[in-house]
Amino acid sequence: MNKPKIARPEESQPAHALWFDRKKYVTINFMIQRPKDVQVDIQPDKIILCCKNETDDVYYNELHLYDKIQIHDSRERVYDRTINFLLRKMKPDYAWPRLQKDPAKPSWISVDFDNWRDWEHEEDEGKEEYDRYVDMIQEMAAGNKGETPDMGDLSDSD
Repeated sequence: MNKPKIARPEESQPAHALWFDRKKYVTINFMIQRPKDVQVDIQPDKIILCCKNETDDVYYNELHLYDKIQIHDSRERVYDRTINFLLRKMKPDYAWPRLQKDPAKPSWISVDFDNWRDWEHEEDEGKEEYDRYVDMIQEMAAGNKGETPDMGDLSDSD
């Protein structure tokens, strides 16, 4: 079942978009006040958004993505001041250096620095935390001499 193609309206402008990258997903927020008549087309290598805002300004964004996404596990949600896209990457654990295929960045795309994380280097920190946790469990077990803790005081004594 093919959706009708969204044509670019003649009198339109791109909505400003903030994006950030995570291990499995890329998130994009299109900043539009009270969006209405929202049309969305999510394809494996691009997304198209067309809508109006509260004053009937027409917005149209066509974005050729840096890498492929899983369309069946990607979705959009319309909020009061934004349209949020959650796009599942085909290749998880692979950082996108930019949102779009073309290295020339359009003026309407910005990095969402409030939500940005350099997750590529988090793996090691997580491992460190895990190792500390394992050590702690082992110490507790050694301190307890491997005996099961006495839970007699927890029994149902009516």
